[in-house]
Amino acid sequence: MLRRELAAGNVIRAMAQGDRIFGEFNERPDDPKWIEKQEEAERAKAAEQEAEKEKAAKSDEGSAEEQPAEEAEEKPEPDKLHKHFVTTVSLFGDHSALENELQEKLGHRYSAKQMEDSTGMFMLLSLSITILFFVAIWIMFRRARDQFLGGGLLSGFTKSPARRYEAEAEPVTFKDVAGLEGVKRDLEEIVEFLKDPERFERLGGRVPKGVLLMGPPGTGKTLLARAVAGEAGVPFFSISGSEFIQMFVGVGAGRVRDLFKTAKDSAPSILFIDEIDAVGRHRGAGLGGGNDEREQTLNQILSEMDGFRQSESVIVLAATNRPDVLDPALLRPGRFDRHITVDRPTRKGREEIFKVHVRRIPLADDVDLERLAAGTIGLTGADIRNLVNEAALWATRRGKDAVFMDDFEHARDKILMGAKREEVLSEEEKEMTAYHEAGHALLAWIVPGIDRLHKVTVVPHGRALGVTQLLPEEDRLNISEADLRARLVFMLGGRAAEKLIYDQYSAGAENDLTEATKLARRMVSRWGMSERLGPVAYHATEENPFLGREFHSEREFSEHTAQMIDEEIARILHASADRAMELLRANSEKLKKLAEALVEHEFLDEDDITELIGPSVHTIHETNGRGSGRTSENLK
Repeated sequence: MLRRELAAGNVIRAMAQGDRIFGEFNERPDDPKWIEKQEEAERAKAAEQEAEKEKAAKSDEGSAEEQPAEEAEEKPEPDKLHKHFVTTVSLFGDHSALENELQEKLGHRYSAKQMEDSTGMFMLLSLSITILFFVAIWIMFRRARDQFLGGGLLSGFTKSPARRYEAEAEPVTFKDVAGLEGVKRDLEEIVEFLKDPERFERLGGRVPKGVLLMGPPGTGKTLLARAVAGEAGVPFFSISGSEFIQMFVGVGAGRVRDLFKTAKDSAPSILFIDEIDAVGRHRGAGLGGGNDEREQTLNQILSEMDGFRQSESVIVLAATNRPDVLDPALLRPGRFDRHITVDRPTRKGREEIFKVHVRRIPLADDVDLERLAAGTIGLTGADIRNLVNEAALWATRRGKDAVFMDDFEHARDKILMGAKREEVLSEEEKEMTAYHEAGHALLAWIVPGIDRLHKVTVVPHGRALGVTQLLPEEDRLNISEADLRARLVFMLGGRAAEKLIYDQYSAGAENDLTEATKLARRMVSRWGMSERLGPVAYHATEENPFLGREFHSEREFSEHTAQMIDEEIARILHASADRAMELLRANSEKLKKLAEALVEHEFLDEDDITELIGPSVHTIHETNGRGSGRTSENLK
């Protein structure tokens, strides 16, 4: 249509921009619809003028003739209402011919911005979007594969993820390891070898290829390994046993090869494998007895440790708290030659550990680290570090400028007794809990052989409604049968107090019964403390010496023997419960005083109890100079 109007000379001006053309017509084409609109517009205009004349006749004659004329002049002509046009040129059309025709007909009245051929641009844009889409999918696939397989290309699947610790500005040394003097002496030989290997080789000596650190969690096995590296000043490679294991066969063995190759290239160096039990368990112990990926990884470790030459100066340190599950081939001389037990620290060791962890903490004058060490028997180095941190946080919350002794005691109670629960017991529950805890406390107060009573409370802590806390006076590595039976009497004291006062039992003694039954079972089946069964150990398999867990258990005795064991356990527990009831009945007035004080104050310490019912058996024996009072006699 534009070409037709252009040929008829009806286009006044035009402008091309992209695929659009803007312009004005000189007059509209002979379109019947347009003619009809023109006639309607003229009729409307005539009617409007007639109305204006009638209105003007009623107004002033001087202005009545001019105003309609002026307004009529301002009205747009009918043919000016639709003179602008816009048209769109096809993307695939021939633009050059139309452009030449417009330029020829209109001359300077035609202006054009470059009329682009959008076909190429459109195709380029579509192709770019497609390429970007596939690139994004490829990148996501690579990232997912790398995270899943632990490597980039195929050669990266078996790359070791071990972390290397170079010499630091302030390296960890044996000075940072406290409370483990005997263990440090054993490891000093390793350090001396790494510093001066010729000294040992000159006399024909051979330094152990591997050292296995065994002990409970939190005793400082990893810290010792880093201290050895810090003292020797050699590269230290650290990896967890679980990082070798992957779902793809051969990946773990490949990582072992890469790890040992890296350590040899950096020799002299130390290779530390933490939690080696994750990969070093007995072979053939898997489900179905198959040769799984873990066993292939273990076989590669055994091969690599055998392949060390004496001149390579690579020491393998490993840590575990499950030495009982390790494969014997891993523990034999030539691989892990030296086995070092890292046990819980002694009283002196705990004091040294406290000194290490409070070096950067402002302490008040009343802080007694020796007293803290005496009151934290059984805690590991990690526990002590946590205790010091809890004390510092508690002092900060209370707005103090230094950490006081009561802050440490609060942190110790939180760790040993559990966090205090914000629960309100009913009067009936509180009274029954008070008598329960008073029964424990009174028996600990009057029966020799039980650890010293520290405090008793009826405020809920952890999962318990009340707590009676004992603190050993010294580290004990052995315990007599008399003291074990005294502990059973103490454990069943709360239940006996409930029976004595209320003539019924409550569910609050569940944990007491569980622990007492475990202790009685050990006495009968492990320690031979039953005259009926005699000096025979009836436990099924050797439990883990540090965690006390078994993957499975096999019973190696008959049903009749099992019945006898159960009967002996029940007999010992019944005798202990009867003894507890007898002692509480004989000291019922003291029991009542303790319970009433607990209901009123909710908390009693050793001094409070001494004021209420007199000195304890421990105090009496100390006064008489007779030691700690661990005898088989019971004080009534």
